[in-house]
Amino acid sequence: MGKVIFTISYEVKPERREEYLALSQEMKSYISGSAGRNYTIYEQKGKKNHFSEVFLFNSLEEYDQLEDEDEQIGALVGRLESLLANGKMKYSTLLELD
Repeated sequence: MGKVIFTISYEVKPERREEYLALSQEMKSYISGSAGRNYTIYEQKGKKNHFSEVFLFNSLEEYDQLEDEDEQIGALVGRLESLLANGKMKYSTLLELD
C-alpha cells in the first residue's frame, strides 16, 4: 500500500477566528515538531473561516498510529471543537494507488 492523505475540514466561528489562528500555530508546532508528523493547515479559497488540516503518511501502518496519539493532541482538539461554527468536522482518508 502507498501513501495516505488524511484531511479534517471544518468552519470556525467568525468571531473566534483570531483565537483559532493562534491555536492553529500551536497545533502546527506540536504536531509537526514534537509529534513528528507531516502536517499542515489550509484555508479554503473564497470561503473565509473554512479550514482543512492535512496529514501525509508514508504508509497505512503510520496512519493507523495516529489514533494512538498522546494527550496533548487530544487537548488541542478539545480546544478546537469549542471554536467550530456548526460543531462538526468532516474527515476524509485518501489511499495512494499502487
